[in-house]
Amino acid sequence: MLMIDLLKEFEFDLKIRNYSKQTILTYSYNVIQFINYLNDQHQITDIEDISSLHIKKFIQYHLQIGNKASYINTIIKSLRSFYVYLIQEEYISFNILSKIKLLKEDKTIIKTFTDQEVSKMIESYDFKNFLNARNKVIVAMFADTGIRMSELINLQSDLVHDTTMNIFGKGAKWRFVPISLILKKYMIRYERIKQSYFINKRLEHANYFLSRSGRPLTGVQIENIVRRAGRDADVRQEIRCSPHTLRHYAIQSNLRNGLDLYSCSKIAGHENIQVTKRYLEGLESEKIIDMASKSSPLMNMK
Repeated sequence: MLMIDLLKEFEFDLKIRNYSKQTILTYSYNVIQFINYLNDQHQITDIEDISSLHIKKFIQYHLQIGNKASYINTIIKSLRSFYVYLIQEEYISFNILSKIKLLKEDKTIIKTFTDQEVSKMIESYDFKNFLNARNKVIVAMFADTGIRMSELINLQSDLVHDTTMNIFGKGAKWRFVPISLILKKYMIRYERIKQSYFINKRLEHANYFLSRSGRPLTGVQIENIVRRAGRDADVRQEIRCSPHTLRHYAIQSNLRNGLDLYSCSKIAGHENIQVTKRYLEGLESEKIIDMASKSSPLMNMK
């Protein structure tokens, strides 16, 4: 059966399973890369003609053109999901991806904002009008909770409670994220300004954060909000001012302030604790030593 036809079925199955648009696009793009490679380099279009050797040659091709291991691993994971679907639907009887291992990735130190930079970023917006109030809470929420940009965009007002938010995250999974007292104070003020701003307007969307016209925000709009805050706060040039960098800050800050890896992993919505461990590598040695001294078993005996 033709690969391209099976891909269409796979995409539809992902939609049924409520995968995010971005995940579906990523999986689809990566599988199409593989389909095009097989067609161009090996004149193969049928699923039954593909062997593990073709997979290995495809990986070798990406290495030769200079793609990083992390990028290639994303492709491999997409193909794994595709082949799992093909097995489940009984289009194939053997998963040739089962013996294909992920490439070893270079460890990257995650650098993020300092406390002072984040404080200045939040203070770069005030509560003088709706847009400023909204932007202030957006930056504060990223820094305090570490939620993803897509999660913030899709956050519904009725899922925001007194001390927690119910977040629909990666992998179509729900989780509770705590709201600190300081963040809640900002949110209460924003909600009052938002209500006053839209008092005579009929809202068609229940998103917690809205544009001036009452529509859900886009990723570009949110990135611009964070980028402007970073510019006004005079953040160091080597630090990328983005929602994802604020997520790094929130996770590292939680770890630095003593939150255990398991709890931090749950709040961040990571698939496993190994992902969260990467954030420990970004902490400076002196900070880890300070953390260790405070958590000393003997010093904490009662």
